[in-house]
Amino acid sequence: MAQSSKVTVHMVSSLDGYIAKKDNSVSWFETSDNYEKGVTVTQKEAQEFLKTIDCYVMGSRTYELALELSKSYGWPYGDLPTIVLTHRKLPIDRPNIELYSGDLNKLVNKRLKPNYKNIWVVGGAVLIKDFICSGLADEIRQSVLPIILGDGTPFYDQVGQEKALHLKNVTAYKNGMVELVYEIRKE
Repeated sequence: MAQSSKVTVHMVSSLDGYIAKKDNSVSWFETSDNYEKGVTVTQKEAQEFLKTIDCYVMGSRTYELALELSKSYGWPYGDLPTIVLTHRKLPIDRPNIELYSGDLNKLVNKRLKPNYKNIWVVGGAVLIKDFICSGLADEIRQSVLPIILGDGTPFYDQVGQEKALHLKNVTAYKNGMVELVYEIRKE
C-alpha cells in the first residue's frame, strides 16, 4: 500500500445536508449568491487542483446522472480511471471507465491504494456510508451550497456510528459555497 495514498469522500450538499432532490435534479447546484469576502478560483487554479486527483470511484446512480449531464455539460472526470461500483450492466462509452462489483476492501487496498496517490469517491450516499463505516475513507470534503432543500437524499444517511473528525480546512467562495475538509480520525 502506498504510504501517501489518500481516499477522499467528496460531495456537494445543501445546508441541510441533502445531496439531491427527490427527483435527482441538480439545478440547485447553480447559485447566484455573492459573498464579498469569499475567494474566487480561477479556471487555471481549478484545473491544477483537478490534476492532483488520480482516480475516481462512484456509485451506479451517480454514474448514470453524470452520463446524462455529460450530454449538456461534458464529462467532468476527464480521462482519469473511473471505477463505477454496480451489480448492473451499464453503458460504457469511455475507455477509462470500469464497472466493479467485488469486495470494496480489496478494491481500495489491493488495487487502488498501491497504484494511485489521490483517490476521490464522488457519490452517492450509500457508497459514502460504506467507505466511512468500513474505515476506507481518509478525509471528507463537503461543499455546502447556500440553499435549504428541505427534503431529498441525505449525505450521511444512516452512517450508524460515531466518527471523530479533525477540521483541516475551511474555504468560503464568492458564490456563497463553503468547503469543509475533515480528516477522519482512525481509532
